Parts: sequence; structure tokens; C-alpha cells
Amino acid sequence: MEIISSMISFLTQWYVWIPITAVLSFLTWRNYQRADEFEPTDSVLLVLEIPKANDKKELAAEQLFASLHGILRDKRELKLSGGRQEHISFEIASVNGQIRFYVWVPRTLQSFVEGQIYAQYPTVQIHVAGEDYTEHEHEHSTVYTTELTLTAPEFLPIRTFQTFEVDPLAGITGTLAKLELTGEELWVQVLIRPIADSWQQSADRWITGVKSGHKLIPGLGGGGLQWIGTLLEALWKPPGQGSDGKKAPELSERDKTRVSEAEKKATKLGYDVKIRLAYLGEDQTSAKLHMQALVGAFKQFNSTNLNGFRAVKGAFGKEFLDKYRKRAFYGDGYILNIEELASVFHLPHTNVETPNIVWASAKTAEPPSKLPVLTGSDANDDQISAFGVTNFRGINHQFGMLRYDRSRHVYIIGQTGAGKSGLLELFALSDIFHSQGYAIIDPHGDFAINNMKFIPGSRLNDVVYFNPADTAYPLGFNPLEVTNPNQKTNISSEVIGVLKRMFGESWGPRLEYILRYTILALLDRPETTMLDITRMLTDKNFRKETLGYCRDTVVLQFWNVEFASWNDKFVAEAVAPVLNKVGAFTANPIIRNIIGQPKSTFNIRQIMDEGRILIVNLSKGLIGEDNAAILGSFLVTKIQLAAMSRSDIPDIRDRRPFYLYVDEFQNFATDSFATILSEARKYGLNLTVANQYISQMNETVRDAVFGNVGTMISFRVSADDAPILAKQFEPNFEAVDLLQMHNRNFVINMVIGGEKTPAFSARTLELPPSQADNTPHIIEHSRRMYSRSREDVEREIAAVIMPPRPHKQPAQPRPQAVAAAALAQPVQINQIAAAQPTQEKASATTSAQHPAPQPQPVAPVTDSGEVILQIRGNSAFESAATDTATPKKRRRRRKKSTT
Repeated sequence: MEIISSMISFLTQWYVWIPITAVLSFLTWRNYQRADEFEPTDSVLLVLEIPKANDKKELAAEQLFASLHGILRDKRELKLSGGRQEHISFEIASVNGQIRFYVWVPRTLQSFVEGQIYAQYPTVQIHVAGEDYTEHEHEHSTVYTTELTLTAPEFLPIRTFQTFEVDPLAGITGTLAKLELTGEELWVQVLIRPIADSWQQSADRWITGVKSGHKLIPGLGGGGLQWIGTLLEALWKPPGQGSDGKKAPELSERDKTRVSEAEKKATKLGYDVKIRLAYLGEDQTSAKLHMQALVGAFKQFNSTNLNGFRAVKGAFGKEFLDKYRKRAFYGDGYILNIEELASVFHLPHTNVETPNIVWASAKTAEPPSKLPVLTGSDANDDQISAFGVTNFRGINHQFGMLRYDRSRHVYIIGQTGAGKSGLLELFALSDIFHSQGYAIIDPHGDFAINNMKFIPGSRLNDVVYFNPADTAYPLGFNPLEVTNPNQKTNISSEVIGVLKRMFGESWGPRLEYILRYTILALLDRPETTMLDITRMLTDKNFRKETLGYCRDTVVLQFWNVEFASWNDKFVAEAVAPVLNKVGAFTANPIIRNIIGQPKSTFNIRQIMDEGRILIVNLSKGLIGEDNAAILGSFLVTKIQLAAMSRSDIPDIRDRRPFYLYVDEFQNFATDSFATILSEARKYGLNLTVANQYISQMNETVRDAVFGNVGTMISFRVSADDAPILAKQFEPNFEAVDLLQMHNRNFVINMVIGGEKTPAFSARTLELPPSQADNTPHIIEHSRRMYSRSREDVEREIAAVIMPPRPHKQPAQPRPQAVAAAALAQPVQINQIAAAQPTQEKASATTSAQHPAPQPQPVAPVTDSGEVILQIRGNSAFESAATDTATPKKRRRRRKKSTT
């Protein structure tokens, strides 16, 4: 009892409670500090992607850490505000076989940190991580973690990059790369917090102690607790062993080196640092092996006489991951200066050849200052065709092209799946919502179908949907239809150009020669179609009737003299290639029912002038590649001719803009495509064309594209195309930059305000969801307004090609010899006068048997298709009839002729 009473009496003394209270207070304060450090911080995880050609080495990272030291806040300020010093985490993680670099920052510091990184690494790409890679620990049954600490007092430096021959980062990333695709993960986290320069004073004291033989006690650092160590040392040392004015002891070479390196370390800015390592997998043995290898990678920074890293005892379990995930920085850590930090963490450069590092896919470049950016103002945005968002240094501005600039045309190139069709859809979507007129020619069908989903009900009556695969309701499209007589020559040239491009390998001059005169003759015939080309060459009666409409003496000269002089064998050889080429597509009932209708059921000029919509679905999988190509070529030609016919509108400003979208345009581009690019702008026709690679275009079209297109957009391209296209985007981009872009990312060389601007990078906007899909209504409307039933069309074509045969009449004599003489040699007036009664009789007989449609032919025709030329109105005969002989000689000739 006395012992208990004595203990109680002792514990109630004040000198006992004071130290106990002090210890409890310290522990409470310490726990409070740690609890505060564990409070969640509003933060953001940034992904850093660097181009593989990066040449910025460790020195750039050292300058980066020097600039980031600016986040240091004054201690007084922190005490007054009750806050704490912010810290940053630099991380490397190997997840799913890919090595990525991250920076975790408080959200309030995001802009500052990004700016400092860009300052040292101008080509780096920074974007916010979609998800935190640390959130997947539940997918692994084994978690092994550890921390690294120093092997010697923190005033001594570790080995830095200045002494390495090989980039030390390669040793760390090489260890991470060994995981490959095993499903295991390795994480490295380097937490840094800037500290004031007072640590350098502590370092100076440590250096002084070493020089004087009074070394600081490791573990107490150089702060306020070091005086305790000095006091204990003074109490422990026997009397008479003080300095007594004696000289400091001679330092060993080891201590001289330590002092020298510590002095160098103290000359640079410092950070409190913590390094954490984590392994996630399925096996504890593998965990220890991989962790041992990763810790070993950090021991390359160890030096025998100086400092280095060692691992604190590792632990299995997921509890430690909470600290890692929260990036919590509790305690003081240990001091590394900016050179040491740059040695431990920096971005990879050209000397790092570790596989599995996720490099930046493409270089980014700054957009021009006058880029048309969406502001939300209708007055501004109505003049912009929006399609992209900038991606330079995390600045994401939605932008587009001024409608005025689209008149300079747009060319898009990129591999399959890179994003070309999506960009075309965005352009067309802008036209829909701003009530613009446009046409789509799509050889795949997806673009055409997707576009119809966005057409609102208010524009339903504006749409013409042309789908040749809808065989039950064929639209009428006649390439030989003449709406403007002045364009007959242009129509002939363009039709021949289309056929020549389609059959270029077997095309010849004689084939083109015959086909040209065939088409020129047919264009004078009312309601002629492409089906009549075959009839013109094989049906004498049809040829005779057609030439009756012809008013071109040169065309008549070909058919009545040159063609008529060929024997049957030569004619068969000459026309066979024409019949073969033309019959290749007219024989297809899908195409025949469209081009066999004499009247087109839609008027392209009217669509352009009224701002309506023409959607052409030429899906090659449904109608065949050749048929899609020839129909598309004819449509492009017709649109070009319709645009050129706008020359009858005197004021250019009154020619309403019309936008033509052609995907895989090389399938439809003839040699005259250069004319479209150079002249279409004058007539309000604005082209946006796309294809996959340059070699798809012939040289003429390629030169026209590169020479006349105002805006060029490149998605990811092939290795063959990259060097050629890079010349269009210099100096901001090189060929390698065009090879490594992600889908939907592109490089653009754009015209702004009529002026060419430097190339920059961007990505396409996301397509919004359609509000109401009116596709069935559009199809039904087009069937009702612009289609006819297949039965009616086929019945009409059959009636034209195979008309009812008339009852045979006795053959009437034809003055063929007279006609041949009239074309072969000078004709005397009395000969023609004598031939005229017979000629009129023959003409009357022919008219009775085969009544011709109105207007009537301008000259009688024989059975062989030859035209009997009359003297009236024919300059050849008028000159022959101009006789300077005397009246006496003329009477003598007339009398002789009568006899």
C-alpha cells in the first residue's frame, strides 16, 4: 500500500505532468498534421506525351524544377491562412504493357504547371487523364509497396546525370518494360514539395561540423533539433577534449569529397521528396522479384562516398495504396536539389530506346490568331462552318471556316477510318442548319445515309435523294439532255471525257473520233439518251432519222461522206469498240432505267439556284464499282455545266453559293476537273473533296488540286504520301508528323479572310445526336416527286428501242447517185433542178413511212442515212452556182445538159 501511495504521490507532482503533457500535446499536433495532410485535395492528373524526336534532355528538367519552385509560399502566410504548402507528384506507370508519364497537381496550380512544362518541352502534349490509373487495384490479388529513403545524411548528394554516360531514365523504364503484356503493373511516384533556403544554412552547419570534426548526428537533420545533439555531445565529451584553440583535424580524402559535393548541392534550390514504388499482380514471388529489380534501378544513383537510395521494408497489402492514390505528403521527407530531381525524373528523349513508352502520336502547332472561333453569337457563328477544335497545349477552341473562304475549295486526304467522312458530315451539317444548298456524291453510302438523319422536317421538301439501288423507283437522269443549246459542245466533250476516264486503258483515237461525231449528231435530236449511241451506229433507219435533225455541216460531212465510204468490214471494226464500251453500262438494267429516261426528273440548276439539297447514294456494294463511277462522273459533269450556265446571272454576288461534297472524288474526276477547281468559284460552286492517297489521282488532277485548292486538310496518311504532303504544311510539320496522328486528329493549312495561314493541328468535333430521323420521309418524298415506277420506265424504253414495225411498202427509187455526185464534185444548177422532183418524192415517201417528231428535219434523207443537200441555204452549192460565164455560154451548157 505504501508503494502505491508513493506512486500516486509521485504522479501528482507538477514536474511529472509537464513532460507528459508536452509529449501528449506533440503527439496530438502530429496526428492533426497528418490528418490534415490526408485531407482530399481538389486535384487533376495530367498525362504527358512527348514526341519521339524530342531532343530536350535532363538540363531541361532541371530548369523545369527550378521554375516550379515558385509555388513555395511564405511560412507566415501559411500560418495566417491555416493552409499548408502545396506539393506536386511526378509519376511513371506501366499499365497494360504501356509506359506513361504523369503529373499530379492541385487544380489551382494546373495552369502554372502546364505553362512551365511547355516552356521547357515545347513539343510535349498535355491532356487530362480520362481516369486515374491507380483506381484498378481491385483487379489484382497481390499488391507490394515500398518507399525509398537515403543511405546517408540528406546534405550529401546522390549521383546525378552529369556523371552518367547513358540516360539514367533508361534504367528505370527498362525495368518497367519487362512486364510487357503480363497484366502486371509497376508504379513510380516522386512527390516533391519546395522548401525555403534555410536548408542550405543547415547544410553549411553540417559542413562546418565535418571540417571541425563535430559531425551532425544523422537523423536529426539540420533543423531546430540539432542543438540537442550538440548539447549531448558536449555533455558526453570528457573535460579537456574541447577545441582549446587547437587546429581542426586534417580531413581524409573521403571527407574532403563529401564536403565538396555537399557544398555544390547546397548551391541549388531544394525540395522535400518522397519516392514510392508499387507492384500489382497475382503472385508474391513475382512481386518481390519485380520490386527488387525496380529498387535496383534506383541504386544506379548510389555513390560509395556520397549518398544513394535504399528501400524501406516492403509490405504486402492494399493499405499503403491509399497514400499512393491520394498522393499524400506527410512528414518532412528528405532533401534533393533540382539537379538530383532532374536525374531521377525527366521526360524521355531520343537516347531512350525503351519499348512500350507511349510517345506523342503527332506534333501539335499553334493556330493562327485570326482563326474563326465560335463565340455563341448568332451574328458571328452563322458565317462559320464549324468542324474542329484546336489541340495546341490544352487550349480547346471550337472553330470553323468562313463561308466566303470555302469558295476557294477544300481538299481532305487520309487513310481509311482516320476521320474524313466525319469531317465531311460536319461541313454538311453546318449547311443544313444554316439553310444552305449542297450536293453529296457518296460512293460508299454511309455519308449519304447519315446526312439524311440530320435534315429537319422544315427542309424535307428541299431534298432530292438519288439512290440507283432503289430499282423499283428509278429517278431519271439523262447525261445527254440539253437544257442550254449553247452547251452542246461542252456536253459532248464532258461525256467523252467521262467515258475516256472509265475505259482509258483500251481507249483509242478512232474510238473517240467516232464517238464524238455520234454524240454531236444525237445532241440535235430531241429527247435523245445514252441508249441512242448504240442505235446510231447499228440502225440505219435511226441514223437516217437522227441526221435529219442535224444542223452542223461538219457532222453531216462525217456521216454522209466519210462514214458512208467505209465498207461493212471496216465499219464493223470501227464501231465495235464503241459498242463494247457504251454497252458495258447501258446493258445493266439498273443504269439503263435511269439514263434511258429522256427527261431528267430533277433540275440541277434549279437545285443550285434555290438552295436545295441533292443527296446521291452511289454505294458500290449495291450497284457495282464501274456503274457508281460512271454515274458519279456524269453527275459531277452536270453540276459543273449547271454552274457554268449561271453566267446568265450578270452580278456574281447574285449567284447563290452551292456546296458540292465528293467522297473518293478520284473515281469521278476527269481531265476537265482542273477547270472546275479554277472556274467554279466564279459561279458559286464550292467544292469539298476527299480521298485516301495521292496516287489515286492522275497527274492532271493532282496538279489541279495542289495548285487551286485553298484549304488542305490531312489526317493520317501513308508513308508514300507523307513526304509529298509535308511540303504543303512546312515549316510547322514534317513527314513523320503526318504518319503518327490518332483518328480524328488532322493538320490543316487554311485560308482565312482570303489569305493563306500557317499550318496548325486540331481534331474534329463530335457529331451531335440527330434530333429526329426523317430518312423514311425523305425517301418517300423523293419517290413521289422525282421517281417513276420501273414498269413504266421499262415499257417506255422498250417502245423507243423497238418501235412497232410499219407495213412494208414497195421500195421507192432514191436518187442516191445524185446525192453522191453533189458531195463528190461541183454540181451544175440544171443537174440539181432535175434531181429535185425525185428528191421531193423520196422525201414524201420517207415521211409517210416513218413520220419524224417535231421539229421537222432541215434536209431530206435517203435510206442509207445520207442527206440530199439542196442548193438553197448551202454555202458549198451557192459558191458552185456562182457562174461568171456569158449568157450565151450558159444557154449552150443548158441545152447540152438537157440533151
